[in-house]
Amino acid sequence: MASRYSEVYGAWKTDPERFWSEAAEAIDWFERPERAFDAERGIYGQWFPDGLTNSCYNCLDRHVESGRGEQTAFIYDSPVTNTIEHISYGALLDDVKALAAVYRKLGIDKGDRIIIYMPMIPQAAVAMLAAARIGAVHSVVFGGFAANELAVRIEDCRAKLIVSASCGIEPGRTVAYKPLLDAAITIAEHKPAHCLVYQRDMLTAEMVPVRDIDYAAALTAAKEAGDEAGCTPVASTDPLYVLYTSGTTGQPKGVVRDNGGHMVALKWSMQNFFGVQPGEVFWAASDIGWVVGHSFIVYGPLLNGNTSILFEGKPVGTPDPGTYWRIIAEHGVSVMFTAPTALRAIRKEDPDAALVAKYDLSGFRALFLAGERANPDTIRWAEKALGVPIIDHWWQTETGWPVAGNPLGLGLLPVKYGSPAVPLPGYDVQILDDAGHPVEAEILGNVVVKLPLPPGCLPTLWNADHRFRAAYLDEFPGYYKTADAGYLDEDGYVFIMARTDDIINVAGHRLSTGAMEEVCASHPDVAECAVIGIADALKGQIPAGFLVINSNVSRETSEIEREVISLVRDRIGPVAAFRTAMCVKRLPKTRSGKILRATIQKIADRQPWKMPATIDDPAILDEIAAVLHAKGIGI
Repeated sequence: MASRYSEVYGAWKTDPERFWSEAAEAIDWFERPERAFDAERGIYGQWFPDGLTNSCYNCLDRHVESGRGEQTAFIYDSPVTNTIEHISYGALLDDVKALAAVYRKLGIDKGDRIIIYMPMIPQAAVAMLAAARIGAVHSVVFGGFAANELAVRIEDCRAKLIVSASCGIEPGRTVAYKPLLDAAITIAEHKPAHCLVYQRDMLTAEMVPVRDIDYAAALTAAKEAGDEAGCTPVASTDPLYVLYTSGTTGQPKGVVRDNGGHMVALKWSMQNFFGVQPGEVFWAASDIGWVVGHSFIVYGPLLNGNTSILFEGKPVGTPDPGTYWRIIAEHGVSVMFTAPTALRAIRKEDPDAALVAKYDLSGFRALFLAGERANPDTIRWAEKALGVPIIDHWWQTETGWPVAGNPLGLGLLPVKYGSPAVPLPGYDVQILDDAGHPVEAEILGNVVVKLPLPPGCLPTLWNADHRFRAAYLDEFPGYYKTADAGYLDEDGYVFIMARTDDIINVAGHRLSTGAMEEVCASHPDVAECAVIGIADALKGQIPAGFLVINSNVSRETSEIEREVISLVRDRIGPVAAFRTAMCVKRLPKTRSGKILRATIQKIADRQPWKMPATIDDPAILDEIAAVLHAKGIGI
């Protein structure tokens, strides 16, 4: 069908407030907002400032009240535990009401923070929705993060309660969560009053008396007693959650998401961008610890009345590279969303896509990709294998929903490989040079979004308005800095080429090399270090550390490298994929002492590079190249 994109984008551009007021009609409000936007409130304005609503009500209660209680809300598919479970909207609401009552009994009130540190199990989604029900603010921390990372988050948001599980399941191993949780609470100066712990069958956690409470027992007791919590009306601008993302200094940034604008944006995007209708099955193959899981496993599909897949497994190895195709066929998935990394992993194991033929994918309409740059070869492979549109799109933790993409719901536009297509309504994407001046089409520059940001984007950082301004708004006044470099072509298609800071993208996970450098430098034998992201065919990027050793150290450098790798794994977590550390005599620097990381990266990635004009000693780059070549990198 002909795309309605130009018409819809034009309607937004002509009258943004009318556009979003009409989109807000799809949300239920306790007090309907009189205004779409107030430019005088907040840092760059606030959306639906006088509205009262509740995210849990919109995700669950209204569907049950309208007769959809028997429809499946979640399909929990866990090949690592051989479990498949269908959970209806009605059953999900019963659990959420009871858990919200448990929260209340533990002294949790509107505005209190709850950290959720859980694997991909239904109880994690229940924990999120129960927090939203009573106006508490949840902060989900990915279960693969180490104790120190969890402690920083406990400290920053001053969590009153932690909801966790005894373990997570990885292919071939069980990961005990409770020791990590206990260690984090020991490290953190702020101590949560209680921990609700869901005991999984494969591992029982040791409980701390008084502080720790059995999740399942507390939920059962609440149900048997008839304890239920109703929906607390919250302001549209009240926070729904805080999600921490890596900061360039190593200190995580707490991205705040509001209630009203978030719901309006997600509901709009489910139908108009992803092209799914209520009742259809939608699958975002991600984790609730990341923004994709918040937006498009839990909130977006439930707001839209979809059935959402909760997948506890991997694209390969649980049990084979056909797992995705089995789930699509078995559960009737209409539209799916995953990371290019997952497709690359599947292609590596099944290059001829032989496993696709085993399954009936006739009801499958489209596969969306985001998380890192989708290379054209992988997209073409998937197009041929699956016979459906493969749709690249681009967004960030901060935006909460897509900035640019090819809108299936409005009718697809022509595909340009390497581009996530066009900006969506709400986003005026521009390219500026370092001085803040617009550049011409096809010219690489700083990708920015003209303020105000649309509904659903972050209004600020948690308790850090000044940091929000400094990180995103100050460099280009009147614009939000994405910290991505790219260009627009003559047709207005967006091309995202690289990060402009030290955030690297490992299999769709944004991680800070600065945070890794802090850990490397904490090793007693390391004098200084640099961490860069080098290109990787599977993960997009992987970190590599360059270590300068203290002159008084006589130990084997290979031993130090192993210790530093272990240190990063312990403090940042396995998610960092930090497996490469190299001891070098010295690091290339400018005369002012700035390490030339970008040049090292170009050598490692075999990209063309010029000798930096300000380099202190050019011979150091030959030394670095020799060390890289000895590791088989950059040859």
